[in-house]
Amino acid sequence: MIVEQIWTNNAYRNFNYLIVCPDTGEAMAIDPLDHEKCLAAAQDKGWEITQILNTHHHGDHIGGNGPVVDATGAKILAHAGASDKIPNMDRGLGAGDVIKIGNSVELECLDTPGHTMSHICLMSRTDVPALFCGDTLFNAGAGNCHNGGHPAELYDTFANQLANLPEQTLIYPGHDYIANNLEFTLDREPDNPHAAALLKDVANQDTNQPLVSTMAMEKEVNTFFRLQNPSVIKALQEKFSDLPENPDAKTVFLKLRELRNDW
Repeated sequence: MIVEQIWTNNAYRNFNYLIVCPDTGEAMAIDPLDHEKCLAAAQDKGWEITQILNTHHHGDHIGGNGPVVDATGAKILAHAGASDKIPNMDRGLGAGDVIKIGNSVELECLDTPGHTMSHICLMSRTDVPALFCGDTLFNAGAGNCHNGGHPAELYDTFANQLANLPEQTLIYPGHDYIANNLEFTLDREPDNPHAAALLKDVANQDTNQPLVSTMAMEKEVNTFFRLQNPSVIKALQEKFSDLPENPDAKTVFLKLRELRNDW
């Protein structure tokens, strides 16, 4: 499996992706907002885009569908529940469905509500698994729930799906927010040495060749996975007087998401 990460360099800091079968050159474009860059990358390398996968229906993820379809005839795939929000969708997906690219690439769909209620992530069936996570999981952060999502559903996705993925899973998010997210982690947990060191490393990173984190790394630096950490809980209790002495993980997550909304 070839992963071509495409930096859009737009105000929303989107990442687009081409997932390619090395045997056939067939490719799937994930959230190809910058259709010009996606099409150019495929043309330059002799790949044929045959499928488009939208992780969810927001405009900065589906906005390039039309031009890519016009140029390639690619089929549009997305969560079955988003069929009324994504024009001309060809295949509705659910948990456990498998997408095949060429003859050697398989990606399994995860139903991951929270950012929206019809959001999917893709998990590669490779020796080193890769997660293409749209706006559910960011490097060192979590998606917001402002436009059709729900924080309780996002917690369930984090706790019951993402946290159980293999530690070596590579993380490919839909946006580059890593510096801001690490700053939020350090605001919540100033004594986190992993977050402090990583912030130094990525502060001026080349977004055309960005850090690719792993699930193990996320559990060290992503405050939304660090719900039992005493420093995180203590800092939250200083912000929210109604937080109990020993809050459960879901309560901590929801307070963190609330705080991040205005941070």
